[in-house]
Amino acid sequence: MVPVIQSVWWLIVLIGGMILIHELGHYWAARLFDVKVDVFSFGFGPRLFGFRRGETDFRFSLILFGGYVKMTGDAPGDENITDPRAFLAKPRWQRLIVVFAGPFMNLVLAVAILTGVFMNHYEKPADTAPVIGYVAPNSPAEKAGIQPGDEIMQLDGTANPTWQDIQVREASSANHPMDVWVRRNGAREKFVVTPEFDKKLGIGSAGWDQESNQVASVVPGMPVAQAGLQRGDIVLRIDGQPVWTTLDLLRVIKDGNGKPVQLTFLHNGQTRTVTLHPRRATLDSGPERWVIGLGLEPRFVVTSLPFPEALRASFQTSRKYATWILDALSGVVERRLSPKSVLSGPIGIAQASREAAQEGVVPFFMLMAMISVNLAIFNLLPIPILDGGSILLYLVEMVMRRDLSLQVKETVFKLGFVFLMAVVVFAIYNDIARIIPG
Repeated sequence: MVPVIQSVWWLIVLIGGMILIHELGHYWAARLFDVKVDVFSFGFGPRLFGFRRGETDFRFSLILFGGYVKMTGDAPGDENITDPRAFLAKPRWQRLIVVFAGPFMNLVLAVAILTGVFMNHYEKPADTAPVIGYVAPNSPAEKAGIQPGDEIMQLDGTANPTWQDIQVREASSANHPMDVWVRRNGAREKFVVTPEFDKKLGIGSAGWDQESNQVASVVPGMPVAQAGLQRGDIVLRIDGQPVWTTLDLLRVIKDGNGKPVQLTFLHNGQTRTVTLHPRRATLDSGPERWVIGLGLEPRFVVTSLPFPEALRASFQTSRKYATWILDALSGVVERRLSPKSVLSGPIGIAQASREAAQEGVVPFFMLMAMISVNLAIFNLLPIPILDGGSILLYLVEMVMRRDLSLQVKETVFKLGFVFLMAVVVFAIYNDIARIIPG
């Protein structure tokens, strides 16, 4: 029960700021054009408490997952539509800006969060090419001839891709060939890899993974801790065999059945070799096995950026988030991705927010920034009842130079409401299906 309460709490914290800044965007734009705002509500449903400032009732409502700004004359047929301060009495370009201001402020929030994070904690990949650390047996990558240790130099038309670029392309290319250029033993070679569709994840999978041999964690009291390994050290070899991923460590330790192993690693640029004696232990709630107490991760370095560079990096990261979201949506439309792999409802977001909060401040704020961009993109989709649908209607009316009929608008918004509710129900069902076995 405690994890559920924690998930709900962190969900409220996570989306609370995004809802507030989104609705403030609508509110500030409305006030800029002298539109009368009757209600500014955090949440939907019955009013719980609040205060009145000027002509606006600022309130908290019963259902906290959302919010709205109620403006005078903002619906066709409203009795106050003739009021010169009514929303629909304003020029269409002003109405368009008021509607666009909400998603725009979510993008501003994401950039602001990321800038603050990057000024204190900026993780960047080590200055090395993405290296294949693992190739699954009988996978598309193995069938194409890819081997551990290959450095990916180009993927389709993208030169010097990051591993994130590779993952996005792989996920959205189920059953679509990818041209892959790698460096192997100093020579440049080309392979064609066709990711297969992973039914469980709903995305394309090539069956490879990146090199992950930087020390991420050291278990206190275990052999590696006693040998002096620290987070950030690079593991090179175990018993003379190259270490590309954690699987290489596990295989050698398991095959040794408790025999001492020699581990070679880099510490502050110096190569060291130590002899470790594995122990029988249970880690991460798994079965008892031979372990040395070491966790690995992909190579990266942590630094801090001055404000101009942090701001620039935040724009780049926000753009990358938006690109991932748009690629995922296009993948669903083109049937390269399953909607199950893309859509998450409040349950999934609550779980993610709790897990991010447990990892620390930086992961939580990074998740907040990503979801803020996600919220902006989703709201800008040309779906009636969303901000993007309203923007599309205003653009159509501006081209036609006349208003659409009340009947047409009501029909369009009813269809949009039904579609949106179907998406919400599917997302919640998808969340439940993920957490219930079978």
